[in-house]
Amino acid sequence: MIQPTLLTNPARSKSPWLGLLNSLPSPLIVDMIAQCNYDFIIIDTEHVLLDENTLRECIQTCRHHHCIALVRVAEIRPNLIGKVLDAGAMGIVLSRAETADQIHTLAQAMKFPPLGTRGITGGTVTGYGQLPLNDYIAQANEHTLLVPMIESQSGLNALPHMLATGHVSFVMEGALDLALNMGLGPSPLHPAVFDALNNMHHVCLQAGIPFCPNPRTPSQLRHWQELGCNLFLCGEDRSHFSKTLRNNLQPFSTPLPSPQGA
Repeated sequence: MIQPTLLTNPARSKSPWLGLLNSLPSPLIVDMIAQCNYDFIIIDTEHVLLDENTLRECIQTCRHHHCIALVRVAEIRPNLIGKVLDAGAMGIVLSRAETADQIHTLAQAMKFPPLGTRGITGGTVTGYGQLPLNDYIAQANEHTLLVPMIESQSGLNALPHMLATGHVSFVMEGALDLALNMGLGPSPLHPAVFDALNNMHHVCLQAGIPFCPNPRTPSQLRHWQELGCNLFLCGEDRSHFSKTLRNNLQPFSTPLPSPQGA
């Protein structure tokens, strides 16, 4: 099993680590992504209506392929977070993170006593009793990933305080929502947004916390590679599928050239 801490320690990990946002709520889609050799998958529950059984199957599919399953949540609900981790997710992504208090509260929900308030159970995460509970508690408290997604100016302003909590594993960006929050409309490629992302990276670099960008152009990818980023979100499955399906129509809808001399 891949330890999630490998994602955040370049000295111990491959380079780079690549992930995909899963917005199509299907274990079959997750299976396809994992078999295409993505290192981590972020299963979205912020914008996706996902029932708990489907969510559990998606997480289990990741585990089957030794792919790191992270679950994106829009609010801190300790009971849900506990069940997600009990199902085998290796971390939580908090969308629209804006305060250090949120990070403290999320860490409490994710960690077992004495570090937090998470309740204990057995099941799949202990191999149904094969891993002693004390060992599982120690591993979960050390390796479970807590990832804030910064999607507002308030979140960016508070990022140093979030990182100072000592709970953050790495930081993700949400350039589209950040652009909206900055009053720029749905413009994730706006220069002011890119400046904000660079500021985000700088804050993470100063704190020694990895930054995970989502490059939207080849030039952005080169930029983050040159800055030494080791984690990348490679977009969203829904966008990739729809683009591929549209492109697949083009050869069939392009009229044949007229015969010479016609």
